[in-house]
Amino acid sequence: YAGGDVSIEDMIPDTEVVVTISHAGYIKRTPLSEYRKQNRGGVGSKGASTRDKDFIEYVFVATNHQYMLFFTEQGRCFWMRVYEIPEGSRQSKGRAIQNLINIPQDDKVLAFINVLNLKDEEYINNHHIVMCTKQGIIKKTPLEAYSRPRINGINAITIREGDTLLEARLTNGEQDIMLALRSGKAIRFPEDKVRSMGRNASGVRAITVDSETDQVIGMIVVQEGDGFDVMVVSEKGYGKRSSLDDYRITNRGGKGVKTITVSEKTGELVSLKV
Repeated sequence: YAGGDVSIEDMIPDTEVVVTISHAGYIKRTPLSEYRKQNRGGVGSKGASTRDKDFIEYVFVATNHQYMLFFTEQGRCFWMRVYEIPEGSRQSKGRAIQNLINIPQDDKVLAFINVLNLKDEEYINNHHIVMCTKQGIIKKTPLEAYSRPRINGINAITIREGDTLLEARLTNGEQDIMLALRSGKAIRFPEDKVRSMGRNASGVRAITVDSETDQVIGMIVVQEGDGFDVMVVSEKGYGKRSSLDDYRITNRGGKGVKTITVSEKTGELVSLKV
């Protein structure tokens, strides 16, 4: 090959890796081959070392040539290739995300998305990024809008005063969105109830937040017929698993329905997962 015909990507095999991200924001990738297959009933193997009070929050399998999008609480988006994530052993703690991207000191990463290919026009034109804020604002933007990176990141959503970004999810245009509040209410509505907007828009109301002490604690993307259950957990360790069908589809912007009874015994709702 001539010197200009070979890129860094060409030199890196597109092998499967395990990406782990801790609650405190440490990230690493480890060859999938390091995680040996085990029989049911074993004690497992150590996936990472963490600092005191830190813990592994996200674990997923990707390939080296895929992309990672990082979203900050102030509404900026940064991205890198999976192979740019520092490689570490199963036991290592990884590197702080803050040190890998050009993020200001007063901002921090709150959400991330693993994306298959930002160069595939069909893929980026048929997928969207859906974001929500703690005050119940939601916004949907075509994935294509995030396919041209800049060293200082790009604006993903204009955050209103007194609010911060909470979650970001990749959707296919035909899914349902669910959000839950600290007060124990949740809402489910079709993705198509949120019109597509440009990167600089601030979004529209997803759920009504009545109290100054209430806020959105989580957002998930679900699809009818997937057979998934919805799990909610309170701050004092009480959990509830329900069928997705238990949450009727309503209009965007409503007050939601009760998903769990919040009391002094249970504490407020802190997590929504599928």
